[in-house]
Amino acid sequence: MRNLTLLTDLYELTMVGGYFVSGKKDQWANFDYFFRRVPDDGGFCIAAGLEQAIDYIKNIRFAEEDIAYLETLNIFPADVLEYLSKLRFTGNLYAVPEGTAIFPNEPIARVTAPLPEAQLIESALLNIMNFQTLIATKSARVCIAAEGDPVIEFGLRRAHGPDAALGAARASFIGGAMGTSNLWAGKMLGIPVRGTIAHSWIESFPSELEAFRAYAKIYPKSCLLLVDTYHTLRSGVPNAIQIGRELRDNGQGKLIGIRLDSGDLAYLSKQCRKMLDENGFQQTKIIASSDLDEWLIESLKKQEAKIDTWGVGTRLVTSYSCPALGGVYKLTAIAEDGEMVPKIKRSDNPEKITNPGVKRLVRYYDQAGMMRGDVLFLENETPDPDKPIRVFHAVLPHVSKSYPADFGREELLIPVFLNGKRVYDTPPIGKIQENTKRNLDRLDCEFKRLQNPHLYHVSLSERLFRVKQELLMNAY
Repeated sequence: MRNLTLLTDLYELTMVGGYFVSGKKDQWANFDYFFRRVPDDGGFCIAAGLEQAIDYIKNIRFAEEDIAYLETLNIFPADVLEYLSKLRFTGNLYAVPEGTAIFPNEPIARVTAPLPEAQLIESALLNIMNFQTLIATKSARVCIAAEGDPVIEFGLRRAHGPDAALGAARASFIGGAMGTSNLWAGKMLGIPVRGTIAHSWIESFPSELEAFRAYAKIYPKSCLLLVDTYHTLRSGVPNAIQIGRELRDNGQGKLIGIRLDSGDLAYLSKQCRKMLDENGFQQTKIIASSDLDEWLIESLKKQEAKIDTWGVGTRLVTSYSCPALGGVYKLTAIAEDGEMVPKIKRSDNPEKITNPGVKRLVRYYDQAGMMRGDVLFLENETPDPDKPIRVFHAVLPHVSKSYPADFGREELLIPVFLNGKRVYDTPPIGKIQENTKRNLDRLDCEFKRLQNPHLYHVSLSERLFRVKQELLMNAY
């Protein structure tokens, strides 16, 4: 694991140094990591990136060369550099498991630690988890649009560098993709790898038929041919069918699929399906690529395109339509006289007002096991499980609702580090993908619409609501 301790913004370290000099190095504080808006105006996000965040936190240590570099900046006093050289994470981290459906203004992670340590990890935590959550969410939307058809992540060459390509492959798989074209991701993460051929292979031979025949000879049991190099219907598909016959006749393999990478995918896929079926290749799959995203897939589905598998690249790994998740990391409580005192950030923009205190996040399910809303409680609250609970809108004080006593409940924030010790084992990536599926199966379809999804309720307990209102009234 690389040492990413310097993966931070300068102001994080100037504050860390300031806390040390000001005598605050042992003062504990609580920070919440959350986002305010769902990308693409969607109805949900899928949490991802926790495993990499864990690796970062457990390996925090300023190496000698890091300290030497910081010394060249002529900013930090010698005693601050000495403090940094010994700094380790000794605090607590609670987080929602990867693959969990999450919503605006609820903590995805909760960090309670000495001020310098909690401050230091802000930038890296946001960098890691914002990106993977963004791509896992995009992948889930693409897979929902595909209506159960396999989706393959094809985005390596358009990702923003090698690390982004690896992280995007991981997050895409968490979101529901069945595989990736990225061999590095296959090796490092155990994600199934898939691929076909490029136009260059076909152009390197005297004719398309010779190119297909050469490929089929080398890979008879995994023969999947790209049919749009010259003319899909007059050349590509007839030549693919010819190769399919030859493979079938010699008994060495079969034509498992053809790929469309350009043109009118709805029209071409229907014509390809008809030609394949008429020639006895009903089991041959049609794979489509070509700048796909959830909206285009949804449109092609409505047009009854005959596409079996979707290769989605650029618009998935870059989250092309919304290239960043606006995750933030805000102080919500600080230790004073031995207890955590809630703190709040005010703003003229109501959505930027924070929810104070050290909080729990509880999800409520109806009798059918479907998600009905999330509630933020102060950490030491113990609501009566045998009574209905009244909860309040985080911004609009006149809006409230109740959850019946017979609703199911789930604590979403689980301990990951306690007093600097890791207490959570990250599940295999396949289990994380299964968690995504379970979460989305328990979320009504109205929340999963691509356009104008229903608004999921994230509420405050009555006690937290009153603490927030009191802090707002007395903020200055």
